[in-house]
Parts: sequence; structure tokens; C-alpha cells
Amino acid sequence: MKQKERAESTRRSLLRAAAEVFAEEGFVSATISSISRKAGLSNGALHFHFENKLGLGQAVEAEFADTVARIIREADERPGSALQRLINAANALMRSIDDDIVVRAGFQMAGAASWDTSHLDRQGRWRGWIDGVLHAAQREGMLADDVSPAQASAAIVATTVGLAVLGLRDPQWVSSEGLRDYWELMLPRLTQPDVLAELVPQGTHRHDPGPTDAAAEPAGHSGPTTG
Repeated sequence: MKQKERAESTRRSLLRAAAEVFAEEGFVSATISSISRKAGLSNGALHFHFENKLGLGQAVEAEFADTVARIIREADERPGSALQRLINAANALMRSIDDDIVVRAGFQMAGAASWDTSHLDRQGRWRGWIDGVLHAAQREGMLADDVSPAQASAAIVATTVGLAVLGLRDPQWVSSEGLRDYWELMLPRLTQPDVLAELVPQGTHRHDPGPTDAAAEPAGHSGPTTG
């Protein structure tokens, strides 16, 4: 392995170890020694890549911010209605919290009073993006007549952030089944009946051909019928 690749691999190991310790112990209680032990490296190796614990915390937060930005970007790049983009992004965020310890730790730190996140306002960005998508949905005629973008945004931001916080300790809260159940409950109130049939609560992923894929059934579809 080339020196640059080895250095990057070591840095990634330290970042993941720091995320695990931050998630388990909290940023304030975490120590450089505990992070080094988790990574299987010396304190000196850690300080070669990160000046101190604050630098590690900022790196975890930055990766979290990058993940949120990527989820938003990929949702916007995928063809589909505004509401389907919203579903896709929310589901992707929940999956990342379940799958990626760095994202999980970053989200936990973002909500900690002891951690200064003024320079990386991910929840503010998430809230702003959802608000913009719902205004687009209104322009597309997708929202129910008595639902405003502001009302819907407040409800969806509160739910997604709340589920993410709960999912930090219990992954069931951010499971694909739980998200599907949430959207199946929310969407009939949020949108027009003719729009509802075209939405996929499970989300349409990059490898899916779209709503017609057998694994991605529109909202309200209960599976094949016989007769």
C-alpha cells in the first residue's frame, strides 16, 4: 500500500474509532487514549493526523455534513416528483444513521448542548431543503388543498429529526419498515388522492427502475390480488 493510501486508511480508522467512542460515551467524556485504543493505534499516531479531540469532533461533524449534503443532492438529481424526492431523502437519511457510525455520532453531537455546531447547521439545512421541496410540491399541485408547505414542513422536520434521535439508541426507529409505515400514514393527509397512487413510501433507490419495480410499490398498494 502506498504511503498516501496508508495514511488515509489510518485516518479513516481513527475517524471511525472516534465516532464509536463519541456515540458511546459522548464527546465530553471521550478521551484521546480511548479513541486510540479503539483504533488499535498509539496516541502519537492519532496526533499525527488530528491535533486534538476537538479536531476529531470537527472531522466527524464535517463527514456528517457531507453525508446530509450528498443525500440532498442525490434526491434532487433523481427524476421524480417533489414529494418522491422528499421521501427518498428522508429514507436515505434514516438508513445512513442506521448503517454509518460516523453519521450517527455526528447527528448525536449536533443535538448536544456541549458541542458548538454553529458552523455546521445540518438540521437547519435539512429543514430549509424540506421547506423548499414542499413549496415545489405545492406549485406542482401535489399538496392537499388544506395543507400549506409551512405546516407540512414543521411536521416532517419534527418527525424525521425525532426518529433520527430515537434511532441513535434503537435502530428499529429508523428501519425501512418503520419509515414505510410513517409515510403510509402521512401521505394520505399530505397529498391529493390522484398523486398518492404514484408515490412509493419505501423510496425509489438508484438501482430501482422506478415506481413500477416490483420492490417499490406505490402508496396504498397492498400487493397482488387474485380473482
